[in-house]
Amino acid sequence: MNRSIHTALIFGLLVINAGPAWGEQFVLFDTTFTYTKADADNSKPSKSHFYVKGDLINKDRPKDWTTPVDYRNGTAHVRLEVLDKPPGGAPTTWTICYIPNKGQGNGYGCMSAGIYREAGVYERDVPMTEFWENRSIIWEQGIKQMDLVIKDDSGGQGHAHKRKDAERYFPTRVRVTVVQVSAGSKYEPKLVAGLPAPAAVKP
Repeated sequence: MNRSIHTALIFGLLVINAGPAWGEQFVLFDTTFTYTKADADNSKPSKSHFYVKGDLINKDRPKDWTTPVDYRNGTAHVRLEVLDKPPGGAPTTWTICYIPNKGQGNGYGCMSAGIYREAGVYERDVPMTEFWENRSIIWEQGIKQMDLVIKDDSGGQGHAHKRKDAERYFPTRVRVTVVQVSAGSKYEPKLVAGLPAPAAVKP
């Protein structure tokens, strides 16, 4: 066999084999922010929302979440690092919503980062086919932004800005990271740049 053809074939095989490994997971967003009662009262179009869009969301996220790598049937690894929280142990959560380029039915879907009462690191794996209204997203059309909503533990309408004891929820400082893991793959923290040591708390 011609030497140059042989070399090209080897390189081609390496590229093909490297594809699935690269596609096993990607960081959808990793953002750190301080959130005050004024932020919650004045966020638009919806209160108690922090909007992950523009430069805050991975510009290289796939346009189609179903192929060539299947993220739609994979998992989302949610890492919530609560850096600062008012004392008193008020049960708090962040709802994490996928806002699609094109939706159907409800038009978007959301998962929970889990309930916490104090500062610390909280992690969970959420199947992409099990969170609220995940079928209202047309995954082939991709995601345009993510909405983070601070709430108490009372359910869907428990937005923290409505609380009479809002001083137990604000101000707070958090780092929220969502890593999308493809179907059949397992989350690998070593592949995520900038993460500290493994989480101290797991709900």
